[in-house]
Order: sequence, then C-alpha cells, then structure tokens
Amino acid sequence: MGGTNGNENFQLNVSGWEKIRKEKKDTLKDFLERAAEERIPSISIAPITGAVENIGMSNEKDYYGQIIQAATEVGLGLCIGDGYPDEKLKFGLDALRKCTVGGMKAAIFIKPYPNEKIMERIGWSADCASVIGIDIDSFNLATMRNLVHLEKKSAAQLLEIKSRLEELGLPFAIKGVFTEDDIETIRSVRPKIAYISNHGGRIDTRRGSTAEFLAQNASELGKYCEEIWIDGGIRTPLDVATALALGASRVLVGRPFITAMLKGGVGGLCQKVLELSLIDYGKSVDSHTTA
Repeated sequence: MGGTNGNENFQLNVSGWEKIRKEKKDTLKDFLERAAEERIPSISIAPITGAVENIGMSNEKDYYGQIIQAATEVGLGLCIGDGYPDEKLKFGLDALRKCTVGGMKAAIFIKPYPNEKIMERIGWSADCASVIGIDIDSFNLATMRNLVHLEKKSAAQLLEIKSRLEELGLPFAIKGVFTEDDIETIRSVRPKIAYISNHGGRIDTRRGSTAEFLAQNASELGKYCEEIWIDGGIRTPLDVATALALGASRVLVGRPFITAMLKGGVGGLCQKVLELSLIDYGKSVDSHTTA
C-alpha cells in the first residue's frame, strides 16, 4: 500500500512495539502476565478501502462482500472506510446489510469532506453503524486531495458533526491522532473515541510510530475521551497485549488480516485472529520483557 519517506513510518510502526516493551519492561511485565486471562482481546479489522489499487482485487464490491462475511464468521470487529468514488463506501454498507450474520454493525470512518458532504454520508450509514468517525489524517494523503475536496477540520466543524451524531444516538470517533495539534483537537472536541493512527505509515505529519505515541500520550488523551483505539504495525499477540497495557481499548489490524484472507479465505482469517488473540504468556513474557 506504500508509504512516505521510503516507508519509514511503516517500519517504525512494526518495530515500535518491541522497542516500547524493552523501554517499559518493568511496568508492562505484570500486565502481560495477567493477560493470559484475556483470551480474545478487543481486536477489529482496520478500515481499508481501495481494494483494487491497494490490494490487487478485481473490484471493490467483491472485497467488501468477502471481508465482511469472513470477519463476522470469525467474530472479528468490523470497520468500514470510504473513499473515491462514493461507491466504495456504498459497497461496504451494502455488504454489511446483506451479511448472513443478521444485525451486524460496524464502525464507519468518513473522510474529512466539507461538513455538508459528511452529513450526507452519516445519513447513508446511520442504520448499520455502531460508531461513526472522521478520518482527519487522510487530509494529508495527497492522492485523496487530488481526487476530492478534503479539509483540515477545525474543532468547531468536528463539534457540529459530534452534535449530529448525538442526536442519532451514535458515538463519535476521531481517527488519525498522531500530533500535538491532534491532541489539542481531542481536548476541544472530547469525542468518545480517540483513534491513534498514521494511516499505516502512509501519512507524513511526523516521524515516529503509533506505539511510542500511545506510550507518551495515552494518559493525556484519556482525560478527554472514553476510549483509545490504535492501529499500526501490530503483528504479534504481544503487540496486542502491549497496546492494551499502554491504555488502548481496541486494537485494529489491517494488512495481516487482509493477507490472511486472500491466502486462505475464512479459514486463513480465522487462523490469523487466533494467532493475534491467544498466546502462552507463561513461556514468552519473560523473554520479551526482560531482553
């Protein structure tokens, strides 16, 4: 899917979890040992669109039909993102409504269009959304800015969206928290969910990993939201446990789940979910936290 500066932040995302474990081994060790009781942590598939451009599938509709059906069958949390053209979001919503597991809902993430256009998308999505969020960091994706009108959202604009979602009884999320300015936005808007992400390393707002951003800022962010979600470079069960130990409420994974599904269908995805959810902590915690 690519990334800026030679994929630097993508690589930092992946290596950041082990780095944080070494830096904070004394404070994390007890949590990781207790995590053996948490057999299935809070894991969702990250919002990924552009299946043709980014994944190599023949069309977006087939991608959403397959990933949503597979995810629901293995009990994986769902997210749906939008993109250009509008059909990308509509395909995801249609696949969710047609899913054989009835009543399934997903966290829906909308690009930072002008608010009038965002409100339209909220209308499309409200009946099958568990959460609706604004993907503020995608303003920094040049490929998107060249296709559609995206805005750097002000706190006032985000508060307008939050107010509309409160009328609908839906929680509000702000995705793409990765800078000091973003923390200030969370402080001003106070969404239910602050979602730490650098778009899988594709956003060039600052150098660093989502792991270190979580470690440095979870305490502050937690004052202004109810939940912290995070994605970026999560590849092992210990990465999942580390994110939870540092204050995340939900961990989101993109490339590994997509790759597993493309290789092995529902069975492949199920195996990857189990790999990230289950671990013999008694055998592995000491080697990872005292190295």
